[in-house]
Amino acid sequence: QVLPPPEQVVHLTASASVELPMDQLRIVFAARREGPEPGVLRAQLQQALEAALAEARPAARPGEVELRTGNFAIGPRYNPRGGTSGWAGSAELIVDGRGPAGIAAVAALAGRIRAMEVAGTSWSLSRAAREQAEEAITADAVAQFRARADRTAKLFGYTGWLLREVHVGSEGPAVMPRMAMAARAADAEMGAPLPVEAGQATVAVSVNGSVQLTR
Repeated sequence: QVLPPPEQVVHLTASASVELPMDQLRIVFAARREGPEPGVLRAQLQQALEAALAEARPAARPGEVELRTGNFAIGPRYNPRGGTSGWAGSAELIVDGRGPAGIAAVAALAGRIRAMEVAGTSWSLSRAAREQAEEAITADAVAQFRARADRTAKLFGYTGWLLREVHVGSEGPAVMPRMAMAARAADAEMGAPLPVEAGQATVAVSVNGSVQLTR
């Protein structure tokens, strides 16, 4: 169908959103060491990382609990005169838990891994949950756009409208970091799962476009 010349064109926007509980928890475990010899530091960090992996591997389950090593770095420490005063290094283990079972397993690991400390946590919405939510609310956003076009046409004294262009976009939730956790000071606290609370994430779909009013 050939559209008429662009007269009586109005630009419209509509949106729909839904709130969901975040279903993915990430915990970053870290070990930090300092010393005069980089080789000794490397061995100490590797030992800590291997011990943490040995504790975490039995909990790994595809799609629920996934492990990966993070940053592993050793570098010199400089004094105010520009010289070196020793070496410092760090190693990371990153654990992701998805769904209730995966989140519970990851929180439990925070109490069992002794070779590393909890450096930080973050919550997010899994890709599958986000895409499912977007699919559910896209039809609602489009229906709102069509209803808005109907109302606009009537307000201006027209009987209908023709769609000229449209863009459908989504806005997923951002990752929500949490403050780094302090080192555990008492052995009595070891073994206890990390207390966690997911919070809510907002997924939104917007429809933007222009319509030409017709009589």
